[in-house]
Amino acid sequence: MLYTDRKTLLNGENMSELLNHTDFRAALEDAMKGTMAKDASFSRAWATGKLERHHFVSWATNHYHYVGPFGDYLGLMYAKTPDWARDAKDFLLQNLYEEELSDDRHTDLLVRFAEACGGTREFVYDRRNSMPYTKGLQGWLYYISSNEHFVVSTAATIVGLESQVPSIYRTQYPALIDPEIYGFTEWETEFFDLHITSDEVHGERGYQIVLKYADTPELQQRCLEAVREAADMRFNYTKSLYDTYVRKDLGEWVEDLALAR
Repeated sequence: MLYTDRKTLLNGENMSELLNHTDFRAALEDAMKGTMAKDASFSRAWATGKLERHHFVSWATNHYHYVGPFGDYLGLMYAKTPDWARDAKDFLLQNLYEEELSDDRHTDLLVRFAEACGGTREFVYDRRNSMPYTKGLQGWLYYISSNEHFVVSTAATIVGLESQVPSIYRTQYPALIDPEIYGFTEWETEFFDLHITSDEVHGERGYQIVLKYADTPELQQRCLEAVREAADMRFNYTKSLYDTYVRKDLGEWVEDLALAR
């Protein structure tokens, strides 16, 4: 199938033919273009050294309530994945283990960073300290993982969300440990370094599962719609962090803000 057919699919029109794996992979990547979280205002302010530590406490608190239940999402997806998709079930179980049972639980590393910024574990845990948008994103993830076909929920959570993480943190982590910018230690920022590598692996495995099991035109279309929606959700969540916590300090974000001051 031609590239123009992928664009037709992304525009929401029904498809009648199955895309081959090469074209389907490209269409999945296309579905996120223009709404990548690394390009949202909060991410750019972070990467360019404009944030203060209290901004990071707000980020960590909201991020906790976004990713804190990730084990729940994975468990719900595992329960809905059929036994004949053994590789998909094994991937979800391994991902769940890494989130919840490994030597350093990912959420504990996140709280460690919040505490390094001056926050407290109690503040981070308190759901009342998160944005309404964060609560909406969490609810959307519960809905997707509970109700969608397993390959569609994999497309949304792993391809649309988790596969973005390395590209986000690769722009943010160097600034965090740069003594001339934010000046955190590697121990304090282990959460980010860990996810650059682990989520690159998870994201690729998610792609392979979606390519393998989205084996009808309808499932391919639903996966593309789920990826597009997930990317849009994460972009707007990240933008909301800026609008809620940073705009009052820096004003409206523009990329050349440092030059404009």
